[in-house]
Amino acid sequence: MQFTLALGLGGSLAIYRRSDIDKIVRKFQAKQHIAKYRKFFTLFFSTLHHTTCDKLGRVLLPPVLKKATGIHQEIVIAGVLNKVEIWAKEKYEADLEMFLGGEDDSLAKMTEEAFALLDESASESDAEAALTKQEQEEYQEI
Repeated sequence: MQFTLALGLGGSLAIYRRSDIDKIVRKFQAKQHIAKYRKFFTLFFSTLHHTTCDKLGRVLLPPVLKKATGIHQEIVIAGVLNKVEIWAKEKYEADLEMFLGGEDDSLAKMTEEAFALLDESASESDAEAALTKQEQEEYQEI
């Protein structure tokens, strides 16, 4: 199975199915001439890495992506909706500690906003929200 490594949010790497990257490209194309997005698009698209697993199921992370995300040795892998995130263990644990440590109310705010999205998505058509059979099979392969 082919997939794509990309810079993710918050300092992670993201693993996307090829079909998901194609959807992202289509959405970004409409915004490509807006000045405030140009640097992001250059960075995002110039660091995409299309790859597969080797015979043992391993993935080689490109040095440029490891450097950009601070990945040196140990990692944390987290499944998030339609992608898999790869984090430097230190970064992931520091973020988790900050959110769970009660230092601020950002976890409560994030939770509230995320659940508000459920109300918004309920109004979307079933055709947009439902996965096709092919997409379900691709998710099971990852």
